[in-house]
Amino acid sequence: KPGAPVELFNGKDMSGWEAAVPGKELGWRVENGILKNVAGANNIASTQKFWNFDLHVEVKLGPHSNSGIALRGRYEIQILDDYGKPQDSHSNGALYSRVAPAMNASKPAGEWQTYDIRIVGRQVTVVLNGKKILDKVEAEGLTAAAIDADEALPGPIFLQGDHGAVEFRKITVTPLIRR
Repeated sequence: KPGAPVELFNGKDMSGWEAAVPGKELGWRVENGILKNVAGANNIASTQKFWNFDLHVEVKLGPHSNSGIALRGRYEIQILDDYGKPQDSHSNGALYSRVAPAMNASKPAGEWQTYDIRIVGRQVTVVLNGKKILDKVEAEGLTAAAIDADEALPGPIFLQGDHGAVEFRKITVTPLIRR
């Protein structure tokens, strides 16, 4: 059952986030309630860790941009400007390099998109812009964005910022608790 929602981004500052690559400049800023990267920014990870959860994220990409959300810091859901293109395992909403989305549900660059993601054990479901594109697919091993290989433990929410322009305005985790 759903637990209490956790707002990972407060709209004011970078509280609750840390650099994925220690010693590298962060390269993120908060402007008018929006979390924005600069080109080549450090990837960031939430300081809180989670196991089974629902994740709601609102994202806007620049043209030809690319980002990702790594669940537990291990399993990347691709964020990509690919509006109108055929889908493959590197498309927007894919379990990166593993499972292609059932359809291309992307909006054009510059529009806000919503990702509603559920992970229970290794089963991942993704609803992109109101369309279910992955339905209980198995995350079989780590993806390229993994920052932690211990799949038996909770992990952070990880955001890629080292590619093109990306903005986040809402990042909410709702932990799932056994009844």
